[in-house]
Amino acid sequence: MKIAFDVDVLAKQMDINRMVHQVADWGYRYIEQSPHPRINPFYKHPLFSRECEQEYRKALRETGVEISSFIVVYRWSGPTEEERRFAVSNWKRMIEIAADMGVQVINTELSGDPNHQEICNGMWFRSMEELLPIIEREGIRVEIQSHPYDFCERNNETCDMVKSFRSRNLGYVYSAPHGFFYDEGKGDVCSMLKYAGDELTHVLFADTFNQTLDCRYIANPPWLNGRGKADVTIHQHLAMGEGDVDFDGIFRTLREMNFAEKQLLPDAPKAGGDNIACVSMFGFPEKMERQAPEARERLEREL
Repeated sequence: MKIAFDVDVLAKQMDINRMVHQVADWGYRYIEQSPHPRINPFYKHPLFSRECEQEYRKALRETGVEISSFIVVYRWSGPTEEERRFAVSNWKRMIEIAADMGVQVINTELSGDPNHQEICNGMWFRSMEELLPIIEREGIRVEIQSHPYDFCERNNETCDMVKSFRSRNLGYVYSAPHGFFYDEGKGDVCSMLKYAGDELTHVLFADTFNQTLDCRYIANPPWLNGRGKADVTIHQHLAMGEGDVDFDGIFRTLREMNFAEKQLLPDAPKAGGDNIACVSMFGFPEKMERQAPEARERLEREL
């Protein structure tokens, strides 16, 4: 299992060289490269100039850190066909970049619009039919997560969509800070993880509040507090223990599922190497110096 750090917050504060060195200083061996304005910007075509690549490779050599995975967010589920076509083009270039950098995993979101679930569902399957042969040919693993305000926000439904392709090159991402959207506020982490089963290849660790409970978050005007009924979704990425997520249940279930070792077995269910446990905290950058090493130590201890 690879324990990685999502560098979203760091990328907003420092250049690539310092970002990589900071992750190394906190004791991590792996970076999860979330959308970066010079590499894989949100929704737009990948960039990654020769100079940017050289800077990144140099920092990796100096620290011994590796990239466990890229995160990309594209409108591959539309809702318009033009958006979908642009997104597929972005995907093809990102797959090339990952292959060239020796990165075996790309983590992504369903995207789309919950107000147009039927058309976005169809658009997503159309994109998958176009991209999956390329993904399988390159031998990488693409991992799907459902994000608040995606066209599908449910754990089991998203797992079923991934499972429907019966591909060793597709996996499922369980994002703990999104979990209260996954089962409409129940927070039954054990059930959700077990439902994913062998599709589960990646877990994001951060805490959040249960947005379905009264006054966990307060938005104005007051009717916005009705959990997305007015096109609003709210969640956070806090340090473990600062919110409502049942992390004891998550760790216990992952141990029962042999999450840390499953991909190392001779009959590993998925392509793309080790499973990934990623620290994905964004809420308080000023606390990272203490919280990032603490999170890594807890993952090493609990998994």
